[in-house]
Amino acid sequence: MNGVTELLNIHYPIIQGGMGNISNAKLAAAVSEAGGLGTIGCGTMTVDQVEEIIIETKQLTAKPFALNIAISVTPHVEDLIELSIKHHIPVISLSAGNPAPYIPILHEHKKVVMVVVASVQHAEKAEAAGADILVAEGYEAAGINSALELTTFTLIPQVKQRVSKPVIAAGGIGDGKGLAAAMMLGAEGVQIGTRFIATKEAPFHDKYKAQLIQANGTDAIIIGRSLGRIRRVMNTSYARELIEKEKSGVSLQEFGQFTSEEFHVNGAIKGDMERGFINGGQVAGLIEDIPSVKELVEGMITTAKAQLESGLSVVGSLIASK
Repeated sequence: MNGVTELLNIHYPIIQGGMGNISNAKLAAAVSEAGGLGTIGCGTMTVDQVEEIIIETKQLTAKPFALNIAISVTPHVEDLIELSIKHHIPVISLSAGNPAPYIPILHEHKKVVMVVVASVQHAEKAEAAGADILVAEGYEAAGINSALELTTFTLIPQVKQRVSKPVIAAGGIGDGKGLAAAMMLGAEGVQIGTRFIATKEAPFHDKYKAQLIQANGTDAIIIGRSLGRIRRVMNTSYARELIEKEKSGVSLQEFGQFTSEEFHVNGAIKGDMERGFINGGQVAGLIEDIPSVKELVEGMITTAKAQLESGLSVVGSLIASK
């Protein structure tokens, strides 16, 4: 065990990222059942919709899972916190906004609070506000990203150097080698999203999974940079249409409408790539199959162990040869 697994009461330090309006009980429960931490993201869903997913998840697993609340995205932050209290959800992930006003009440109800950060400054503020775990996310990640555009490989050691709380690495991680690399940089666990899309339990459209399997690293593109609203998505016809709208001078408000959760659902759930987008991180270039969640998680752990042992062997050989 390490700081992350002990705090979260999980077997493996592998956390599912929040997936907004395409979150579902089946995948979250499967991740928790496999020994990681499943997560329900709220997106812009109503409180009642989120509660339905929570209830279903609790029916599928008795193991811990988390609720991700994107503070600047949902208008229901306080109600969702009350919902987490009502259903005794042990872990709350806060992202996309200032977590400071909400951490005290979450701690009052004995919840572990994870905060997603994109810079050292964010991490220091989150730790000062009382965060229990810091999820440092590089801009390789899928979905909405920080305009700071720091990479995971540079972000993790900087954050780890400046904070004392456990750090989880996110962005560009989807296999055991990525897990091993993150731990060598100082992280005590990883948060992954894109790789969990391409699993048997994930109830997303086959076109979405096929797109990830066929992709290379450059097929995960950025939209919204000129508007300060960075989102990493897969290169589809709708994504290319959004890029053209951006070039033509679309306003931030219009862009927000074209990238609303409705269009996310269109692509990810309905498979309509003409009228919807699909989030995807640069790790898509590593995805070649569709395993079960259990196979993926256990395979990551086995590969990470072998990778770490191999790395130590190489370093040992270099030292011995001096």
